[in-house]
Amino acid sequence: MKNRKREICTSGSVRDEDGQPPHLLGRRKFLHLAAGAAALPTISRVARAQAYPTRPVRIIVGVSPGGVVDIVARLIGQWLSERLGQQFVIENRPGAGTNIATEAVVRAPADGYTLLLVTAANAINTTLYEKLNFSFIRDIAPVASIIRHPFVMVVNPSVPAKTVPEFIAYAKANPGKLTMASGGIGAATHLAGELFKVVTSVDIVHVPYRA
Repeated sequence: MKNRKREICTSGSVRDEDGQPPHLLGRRKFLHLAAGAAALPTISRVARAQAYPTRPVRIIVGVSPGGVVDIVARLIGQWLSERLGQQFVIENRPGAGTNIATEAVVRAPADGYTLLLVTAANAINTTLYEKLNFSFIRDIAPVASIIRHPFVMVVNPSVPAKTVPEFIAYAKANPGKLTMASGGIGAATHLAGELFKVVTSVDIVHVPYRA
């Protein structure tokens, strides 16, 4: 009789769908709640992302208007404006090899409404300048890669060279008499030209563009 009572008490207790007593949460419920809790941060991030931007966004460009970098900025700015429904304004801040533009973005609020169009010059400046008012690696966060383009060497038609080997031979025969133009001291075009000079052992005078 005692065993029968014990059996009735055991079989008559209230349990959930997984056979667990009321003070223990069922495995299925636990997994559902855990999955829901894990999804909350993602849902919150998506909601914030969908709300951006709610006002105009500035894209700071560290070179003068009209160049390749400026044209790329205006093309991407127009595309973003049409896609996101807010105006993306291009703001040119030339000078100091793009450092002026970079510092302006670093000092702006980190809210995503002041963007910087980064070029190779930004990376180069971290090695050329001993003291900067910012740390490019620490203070600038990458968002997306926009464009890649090659460098092309061209010569004046008066130069008697039609191929690279002919140009190298001509430069060696006339050391210090040829000039090499670039987008500015420390620019990618400048470093590419200096690399060419080192590899080919030619003496060419560098003439940087004054931004």
